[in-house]
Amino acid sequence: MSVVSLVLTVVAMVQILSTEEKHIRNLPRIAWLLLVLFVPLAGSLAWFFAGRPPAAGRVARSQGAGSQFPEYDRPGRAAAANPEKDAEFLRRVRARAEEQRRRYEEQKRREQQEPPEPGSPPAV
Repeated sequence: MSVVSLVLTVVAMVQILSTEEKHIRNLPRIAWLLLVLFVPLAGSLAWFFAGRPPAAGRVARSQGAGSQFPEYDRPGRAAAANPEKDAEFLRRVRARAEEQRRRYEEQKRREQQEPPEPGSPPAV
């Protein structure tokens, strides 16, 4: 076994043992271990090309990103892209909430003034 083959085998074994089972592709962990042990050079190359997780997954796990929704981890996602539109949106939301509150209070006032019809269920 050459030095390159030995290094590839050792690196592959360390990666196989340190990768979470759910992130290993194509074969179960034990199959990858046996493949690398019995056919070191071919097994190691197979692991690097077909078994280990994609590069993006390795980077996210190494940085400690625990979210399964990458858009939540995007830097600056909470910042307003256009403050003028954001202020306009908030103004419309407040106006709509105020209108709903006014209609609700009017409805409650009408219900209190009108006697209930006979046979209708009591208001809650």
